[in-house]
Amino acid sequence: MIEYRLMTIADYQQCYNLWLKCGNGLNDKDDSLGGIDKYLKRNPSTSFVATCDEKVVGVILCGHDGRRGIIQHACVSPDYRRLGIGKKLVELALDSLKAEDINKVLLVAFKKNEGGNRFWESMGFTLREDLNYRNKALTELVRIDPDYIKE
Repeated sequence: MIEYRLMTIADYQQCYNLWLKCGNGLNDKDDSLGGIDKYLKRNPSTSFVATCDEKVVGVILCGHDGRRGIIQHACVSPDYRRLGIGKKLVELALDSLKAEDINKVLLVAFKKNEGGNRFWESMGFTLREDLNYRNKALTELVRIDPDYIKE
């Protein structure tokens, strides 16, 4: 039986292992134990895990800046896909954002993640083609995902 609850820092290692397994884009600072602990303390009621027999089989890292919500590192173990877990995690995250008076949420998905992009579209997330996504590292970050290709 799948159970859902708020993510805690005690879930970190299982979530981290799942993110690696699913190919989420990670780095050595933001996704470290300390980085995720800081994120969960800032956003204590918006990230969730799905468990089966106390094993994390799905996770959604979600938070907001007071104005916009953001979904990060959402994934379901390949062995547990197509059971509605991803949909339920998204619904929990969106409901938690609404409860905090957040009216809009964004996410970034790798273009090569065709299954993930189909999922987000099925959940009502639209593709913004009028924007360019840009970022700038303020410190040196080591990418952890093995198939990362610098563009």
